[in-house]
Amino acid sequence: MDKLLEYGEEMGLSLAAPVLEKFRIYLEELLHWNRSVNLTRITDPEEVVVKHFLDSLTCLRALPLADGERVLDVGSGAGFPGVPLRIVRDIRLVLLDSSRKRVEFLQHLCRELGLADVEVLHGRAEDLGRREGYREAFAVVLARAVASLDVLAEYCLPLTAQGGYFLAQKGPKAEEELAAASGAIGLLGGKLARVERVVLPAGAGERCLILIQKVNGTPPQYPRKAGIPAKRPLGKYS
Repeated sequence: MDKLLEYGEEMGLSLAAPVLEKFRIYLEELLHWNRSVNLTRITDPEEVVVKHFLDSLTCLRALPLADGERVLDVGSGAGFPGVPLRIVRDIRLVLLDSSRKRVEFLQHLCRELGLADVEVLHGRAEDLGRREGYREAFAVVLARAVASLDVLAEYCLPLTAQGGYFLAQKGPKAEEELAAASGAIGLLGGKLARVERVVLPAGAGERCLILIQKVNGTPPQYPRKAGIPAKRPLGKYS
């Protein structure tokens, strides 16, 4: 975990020994489970540190996250960015994924890390966005490499509380996606707050953080039924 400590300091993060130990366990469990469950194509330990752990922690550049905030990670997969953020911040985290095998990994991982308060859900954002206790219930909703921004907006903004934030981690085409999604974002109650560009260590490229504030309630007809947002993105019709 020396590289995590070194690169973390370069990013302004002070990671104590107990935190580094949790990341060591995370790395070990990820690589072990990845032999039988498709969790990540990245298997070099140093690349995992940079492209998964540190990449997840870049979210703090756009949104510091306060202890006790209710945070949802949509399409969590192997736990990114939600679990690394929970390791360094005392947030009330919910992880959502549509793959039962990935959900089983996340449940196991949280037990191994001693994160008993993390809620792991098997399902789709379109369905969760209509459930009482989850619709417009999260101070922060996160999404990383799940879908195009116009689709993500329909997944995430119905789950974001008014006054809260939806944070999307995007790559080099972020500005194009943002332009295409602007109508959908407004329709769903969101407003662009800021765009933060972050350069990852070790030449791992640039990440674009798109922060959207929920300023109005989401109309009751959204999200549409599961599968429809991806097939007919609002950005193409708004």
